[in-house]
Amino acid sequence: MSDEPSGWAAGWAFFAAVLLIIAGAFQIINAIVALVKDEFFVVGQKWVFNFDVTAWGWIHLILGIIIVLVGFGILSGNVLARTLGVIVAGLSAIANFAFLPYYPVWSILLIAMDIAIIWALAAHGRDLQKLEAGQG
Repeated sequence: MSDEPSGWAAGWAFFAAVLLIIAGAFQIINAIVALVKDEFFVVGQKWVFNFDVTAWGWIHLILGIIIVLVGFGILSGNVLARTLGVIVAGLSAIANFAFLPYYPVWSILLIAMDIAIIWALAAHGRDLQKLEAGQG
């Protein structure tokens, strides 16, 4: 296995950052719908996490804003933002799993995006560190 950094690492970091910004925007849109027109969401089955739709709106709004900011942090080359990106994508996946009964297709889409973000940031983390250190 080569010790040289992958040329793809920067591309995957850019991909993850853009995907974080898009996923955060989707979370914010979901939040606005939940806060403005909460009767839009109809719960078909009872679920363990039975929050009020307005509470879910605030959860998605706060999470969405943080996700967008972390995405921009990754674009700026912030090392801490990459770690935070994995963490907030994981939190987003968990929140969307709990939101499944309210809007299942949307939640599954966001969970898939979160998994892609985690993979992109985690799979090439060492390569990115080498590129940032000027070793590539």
